[in-house]
Amino acid sequence: MRRSRGFTLMEILIVVAIIGILAAIALPSYQKQIQKSNRAAAQAFMQDAANKQQIFLSTARAYAGDLTELNMVAPTDLAKFYTFKIDAPPVVGGPPTFIITATAKGNQLDDGDLTLDQNGTKTPPGKW
Repeated sequence: MRRSRGFTLMEILIVVAIIGILAAIALPSYQKQIQKSNRAAAQAFMQDAANKQQIFLSTARAYAGDLTELNMVAPTDLAKFYTFKIDAPPVVGGPPTFIITATAKGNQLDDGDLTLDQNGTKTPPGKW
C-alpha cells in the first residue's frame, strides 16, 4: 500500500482563493490607513507653519507669503502627496490674514485638500 504525499490541486486552489479574498478586503483598508497617516502628517506640518506665522507676525507686522520666509521646507515624504502654499494678501486697512493650503496629489487625491487660516479655521471640518 502506497501513501501519496503532497497537496491536491483542489486544496491549492482553495488556499489561493482564500488568500485572494483576504487581500481584496485588506488592501483597500490598508490604503485608507496610509491616507490618514499622510493627512495627519500634513496637518502637523500646517500647524507648525501656522505657529511660525504667528512668530513672524510679531516681528514683521505681517504674515509670511511663502514657506521660505518662514525658513520651512515641506518634508520630502509629504511633498509626494501634498503641495503646500501660503496665501497672505497685503494688509489694506484690516488685520493681516493668511491661509495655508495643502493640495492633495498622487495617492492622496481621494482624500482631498486641507486649509488652515490665521484664526485656526480648518477645512474640511470632518478631516481634522
